[in-house]
Amino acid sequence: MRKVLKAYAQLEEHVLFMIKAEFFIQLIGAAFFLILNIYLAKSGFTDPEIANFISYRFLAVMVLAFPLGFYIKGKRLKPFFLIGSIGVPLVAIAMIFAISKGYYSILPALFIFWGVVFTSFQVSSLPYIMRSTKKENQSHAISLNYATHSFGTIASSIIIYFLGAMFSELDEGMILIVISVMGLIGIYYLMQLKEEDVINEKKGIQWASYDWWLVTKAIVPTIIISIGAGLTIPFINLFFYHDFGVDSSGFALIGGGASLLVATMALLVPKVKDLLGFKVGITLTQSIAVIALVALATTEFFVEYWWALPLAILCFWIRTPLMNMAAPMTSELTMNYVGKNNQEILSAITAAIWSGSWYFSSQIFRFLKGMDLPYAYIFYITAGLYAFGIFTYYLLILDYEKQNCLED
Repeated sequence: MRKVLKAYAQLEEHVLFMIKAEFFIQLIGAAFFLILNIYLAKSGFTDPEIANFISYRFLAVMVLAFPLGFYIKGKRLKPFFLIGSIGVPLVAIAMIFAISKGYYSILPALFIFWGVVFTSFQVSSLPYIMRSTKKENQSHAISLNYATHSFGTIASSIIIYFLGAMFSELDEGMILIVISVMGLIGIYYLMQLKEEDVINEKKGIQWASYDWWLVTKAIVPTIIISIGAGLTIPFINLFFYHDFGVDSSGFALIGGGASLLVATMALLVPKVKDLLGFKVGITLTQSIAVIALVALATTEFFVEYWWALPLAILCFWIRTPLMNMAAPMTSELTMNYVGKNNQEILSAITAAIWSGSWYFSSQIFRFLKGMDLPYAYIFYITAGLYAFGIFTYYLLILDYEKQNCLED
């Protein structure tokens, strides 16, 4: 473990500044993931209404990410990081204020704006890493970048739990405001990010400059898996809340435990990749995660038994780290597969796919819950899509290995 941590400590200083700033963005995002839906449910909103609100954020990312990917090519990325680090906390505070004061009509606009400022940072982070790190450091930089979400979830879950325990008068809204204010700390690290640390690439932004066939093949697995994830992940807290009565503090602990496992395993991704390679590393971890998701879904039919909740938590703690463990590997795989010239646009398209898929999946979830379909059946659909997505990743890895053999 000491060797693993030493490898991360040797990453380029400017990359570490960016990753530290992203941690504070993720701190806010994770807190909202953990308890915003529960806060909305307690405010009187139904599952379909909550799904509709959440979908607006994904709609904004879907619309913005693709053109932003064109725009950032050859641009300095620090301004985009600053937009995210300033905008995310401020919009988050405005959202909670609107909910608490009953200004529900402006919530769709705020969710859209929140998606815009989040996208500004997230679309830029992976291209920045690919530009600014040595080849031998890329796996560690990408893994650490992904781990910021886990570290953010761990930190936010601890804050949520202790604020709720120590100050009973604080509701979920006030706790989210406190965490949003803390998120402004990320600006400090970005102010230390020197402009000259960002290498400006002088390529023209033209459709013909990209290899669209390579990009298309690289995004197919992402499309399939993201559609499945959008049916489940944004609403997993509602599953625990409605089926098992798990409140905000309780789910914060569950989510924090899962993220602790995610963070630990994410830091081990470079070692796993070196030992198993992309083929086994990606397909094995995701396959086990699918089995755990099916088991998690099935607990809904046994809620009256004492063991159902512990089993659901255990399955969640297995599914979450294993599915997320594959993410840095799939990013490195696809980034290298498409080549340096296509990396900015791939990052943008990937962000657009995830958010676009989650937008449509949120609307599907809204429709299915409007028909009173159990969470279990929706989760089973996710598992089926995951399985198909894993198969397409397997095919992509075979093509990548063939490509490398031809180059050698």
